[in-house]
Amino acid sequence: MSLLTGFDQPIEQSQHSFRLILKALSEPGHCVTLQGGPAWGALNAASTAALLTLADQETPLQLCEALKSEQVLTNIRFHSGAPLAANAQEVGFALFDAQLQAADLQALPHGSEISPEFGATVVVQLAGLEQGAALRLSGPGIEHQRVISPQLPPALLDYLITRPQRFPLGLDFLLTCGDRLLAIPRTTRVEVC
Repeated sequence: MSLLTGFDQPIEQSQHSFRLILKALSEPGHCVTLQGGPAWGALNAASTAALLTLADQETPLQLCEALKSEQVLTNIRFHSGAPLAANAQEVGFALFDAQLQAADLQALPHGSEISPEFGATVVVQLAGLEQGAALRLSGPGIEHQRVISPQLPPALLDYLITRPQRFPLGLDFLLTCGDRLLAIPRTTRVEVC
């Protein structure tokens, strides 16, 4: 299996991507562009950049079947050293496509009252970050409200609206399309417009 390129300038690009991902998380619904990164197989450029930036040897991963090819797994092991999680409760970072199901979300760790930081970060690759159902976001990082319209899978839309776990438990979401990314952390309230 051939190795694909990671960042051309690993230190500078990972620092730049980290700042952009942090901006997206601190300003929920604000779209950022992660330029100049590679795309590995079925992973788009933003998902690959998020992996290269956030995953390491201590970040157990889960990939849905559509994104889990030998080429992708080989490059993840080589570039980040991140292991595949032995079971769903170990997952620190999960990658899904638009076929995401409610059972997938329920199986992931949502943290605990004592350690909410152990809730998983979930990257979901979408067909588009616009032209979906209009959603109103409010909460920390949003002055009044922000309206977004990503093309969400039904299971993810239902999860975001109902938030089955009480805060501070939950999942943080990074939604990607091409080289663009927007975040919906667990602190954000989501309503259908």
